[in-house]
Amino acid sequence: MSELQVKDTRYIAGTYGRFPVEIVSGKGSVYKDTDGKKYIDMGTGIGVNAFGVCDKKWVSAVKKQLNKVQHTSNLYYTNPCADLAEKLCLKTGLKKVFFSNSGAEANECAIKVARKYGKEHKGEEYFNIITLKNSFHGRTVTTLSATGQDVFHKEFKPLTEGFLYADANDCEGLIKLVSENKACAIMIECVQGEGGVNVLNKNFVLTAYELCQKNDMLLIVDEVQTGNGRTGKLYAYMHYGILPDVVTTAKGLGGGLPIGACMIGEKAEFTLGKSDHGSTFGGNPVCSAGAISVIDRLTEEFLSEVKRKSKLIVTTLENAKGIKSVSGMGLMLGVETEKPASEVVKECIKKGVLCLTAKTKVRLLPALNIPDKQLKKALEIIKSVCADE
Repeated sequence: MSELQVKDTRYIAGTYGRFPVEIVSGKGSVYKDTDGKKYIDMGTGIGVNAFGVCDKKWVSAVKKQLNKVQHTSNLYYTNPCADLAEKLCLKTGLKKVFFSNSGAEANECAIKVARKYGKEHKGEEYFNIITLKNSFHGRTVTTLSATGQDVFHKEFKPLTEGFLYADANDCEGLIKLVSENKACAIMIECVQGEGGVNVLNKNFVLTAYELCQKNDMLLIVDEVQTGNGRTGKLYAYMHYGILPDVVTTAKGLGGGLPIGACMIGEKAEFTLGKSDHGSTFGGNPVCSAGAISVIDRLTEEFLSEVKRKSKLIVTTLENAKGIKSVSGMGLMLGVETEKPASEVVKECIKKGVLCLTAKTKVRLLPALNIPDKQLKKALEIIKSVCADE
């Protein structure tokens, strides 16, 4: 092991199975390691670096804010978090934003909103939240409880009570859960990322929406990974023609800095009052400045390019040798391969391409602005690895 790997192993908690790659620099969609080897990035830090590494506009926005003030706290009024909140509300039709540091925290906020809304509007016993099997909502104890995967539960019991799990795309099962339990919300991801890049069908999403409308429940859509242009629209729920009551997001919003947002619609916009929730770093000026530089560039014209690149990936990979199928939406795609996904990822690293996994699939989350030349080169390498060439 290198000196860095020895130090990391000695002093950092052993929660990550790191690949033997030491990244030292990067630009756009290319990283460079300690040996000078270059890698085309098809993972963007798990969907975080929306415009790639060291994007010029993003760096400029962050540096400009750093030279003003890096932090104060939420005891005072600061910008640019108010500007960011305004942009998010105007672009979505939602009414209020609570800023945090991560997707898990954004989901924690959504859960608190739902629980308080249920208590105030339906009664104390209406605290249950229905989520989906194969979902992933975070790694805190409560967001793990919301996550519908036993593999994440077994070491951390007892979990937070009050979560029920429906099968994705099973409308009858969802209707049954709502009718038999006192629930305050349904919480979904339109594309289950960690669950295997599974896309919810429109009928199921509309059923969830209508159930919430009919039963005075909140529909929460977790857009931590799907949001901020990743699926070809600003937020994935927009593909379904609905407006949720609560939308959570993070990852790509900050473009590389930690920020999460819980956006609350008209039905519940006044549910949270003073001291109901808080965050020391939430809405941090520097992170907010970076987020504005991301959000401002997600125009319809730009998002049409995301859709075009998505089509390029799908048409290149589907039916290729060693590839069974391609699932997902926009630039959030899962590739089912004949070889184990972990082997494909390791071989791609050797050939200079960084990919991810999601269950049994190779997961691709390239920068939204990845140049066609680099994208095509990465795809050819992925194809060659899958075909054993």
